[in-house]
Amino acid sequence: MDYLPLFTRLTGIDCLIVGGGAVALRKTRLLLRAGARLTVMAPEIISGLRELGAQEQITLVNATFAPDSIADYQFIVAATGDAEVNRLIAAAAAKAMRFCNVVDDRELSTAIMPAVVDRSPLLIAVSTAGTSPVLATMIRQQLEATYPPAFAGLASMAGKWRTRIQDEIADPDQRRYFWQGLLEDELLEKISVGDLAGAEGAIHAALEADDQTEARAGIGWIVGAGPGDPELLTLKAARILRSADVILHDRLVSQPVLNMARRDADFVSVGKTGGKKSISQTEINKLLVELVQAGKRVCRLKGGDPFIFGRGGEEIAALHAAGLAWEVVPGITAAAGSAAATGLPLTHRSVARSLVLTTAQAADDYEPDWVTLSRAGQTVVFYMAVRMLDTICERMIAAGAPTHCAAVIIENGSTPQQRVIRGTLATLPARAAETRIGSPALLIIGEAGSQEWFSAGNEEQGVEQQDSSPDIWSAAAPAGSAQK
Repeated sequence: MDYLPLFTRLTGIDCLIVGGGAVALRKTRLLLRAGARLTVMAPEIISGLRELGAQEQITLVNATFAPDSIADYQFIVAATGDAEVNRLIAAAAAKAMRFCNVVDDRELSTAIMPAVVDRSPLLIAVSTAGTSPVLATMIRQQLEATYPPAFAGLASMAGKWRTRIQDEIADPDQRRYFWQGLLEDELLEKISVGDLAGAEGAIHAALEADDQTEARAGIGWIVGAGPGDPELLTLKAARILRSADVILHDRLVSQPVLNMARRDADFVSVGKTGGKKSISQTEINKLLVELVQAGKRVCRLKGGDPFIFGRGGEEIAALHAAGLAWEVVPGITAAAGSAAATGLPLTHRSVARSLVLTTAQAADDYEPDWVTLSRAGQTVVFYMAVRMLDTICERMIAAGAPTHCAAVIIENGSTPQQRVIRGTLATLPARAAETRIGSPALLIIGEAGSQEWFSAGNEEQGVEQQDSSPDIWSAAAPAGSAQK
C-alpha cells in the first residue's frame, strides 16, 4: 500500500493553494466544500478565483511564492503549472513538516487528492496512487451509479440512531448484525422513495422485536471460494464474506478472495498441505463447532466447491450433531473453473459424453477402478494429481487407455499464475517434470483435451475443417498464463 487512506477534517483549518489558474480553481472549490479556511496565492489570478475572493469565501494574495509563505498553513496545494515552482513549494512544505499535494506530480506529493463520491455524510474515495487519474474517475463514475443519492439519507439516518442503538444493544457483534439486516433491506428502500417516517418506524420495530435470542445464535457457513479468480465467487458467498466474524480458510483460497472479507474479521488458516504435518479434519470440525457455539458467524471458506473433494459433508455433520445452524454455499469447482479458463470442454458431442471427477489420493486404501476410468468417450478429471501423475498415467495405460490419449494438467487454474501443460498419457509425466508443475493442479484425461474435437464437433454442420497443427490452447489461455 503506497498511501494510507485518511479522511481529514479541514473545517476551520488554514490551507494554502499556490496557483491562480483553472486547476487552482478546481482545488479551491473542493477544499471549500470541506470547510477549509483558504488562502490562494499567485501573481496572476483568474476571474473565478477573484469572484470567490470578492465574496470573502477565500483570501487572495497577489504574490509569487517564497519558502516563508508556508507560514502556519496545515495543508498546501501546489497548482502553479510550473515544475520548478512546484518543486520549491514541495521542498518548503517538507521542511515545515506539512502535507503537500503537488498537482500531477505523485513523486513530490506527500498527499494526493482522490476521486470522490460525495453522499455526505457517506464519502467514497478512489485513488490509483496518482498513477492513473482517468482510471480513478472511471471507477468513481461506476460508484456514483451503484450508490445513488439516497445513500446520503441512509447514512444520516444511521447516524441519528447510532447512540440509542449502542445503548440498547451492548454486544458489538449483535449490534453489527442488527444494522446489517436494516441497511441491506428496509431502510434503503424506504429512504430512496422519501419515506423517512417509514424508515424510522422500521428501526423502532426492529428494536422492539423479541428476536434477540435468535440473533445471538451463531451459524456456520460452508462456502465454496471457487478455483481462485475472485470474480467467480457467487454473490451470496461475497455477501457472507462481508458479514462473517471468523474466516476459516483453506490453503488453496486465493488472497484476492480473502481480500473481499471484512477487514476486522478473524482469519484462521486451516489449510492442509500434502505430505506435511497440518491441522486434522477432526480439529477443524472441533474448532468450527466451538466458534459457532460461542455465537460467532463463521465462514468455512474452501477452494472450489465444498461438496466436491472439499469434505464439506463432514463439517455440516459436526455442526448438525452439535445442534447448530449451518448453510452450504456452493462454489465453482476447480474442474469447471480451470477447464473454462483454458477453453477445454469437459463434455463434447461425439468426443466426451460423460464426465468423471475423481482423486487418486485418499486417507484410506482407496484404489480407483482403472478399467472404468480408461473407457473411451468420457473425460476424467483427477484432483490432487501432481504427486501421483506418473502412477495415474501408467495405470490408465495398463487398464487399456491408448498411450496417445490426450492428457492436460492445469496449474493454478483461472488465476494470473495459470499454466497449462498438454500431452498424452505417454508424454505428460515427463513434460510436467520438465516444467516443474506444482500444486494446486488438475489432471484432465480424454479426447476433449486434444485439438481433434475442434474438427470432430463441426463435421455435421458443414464447417470447414481446420488443420490440427495450430495450438488452440494458446488462443484460449487467459492473459498471463504460460503454455508449454
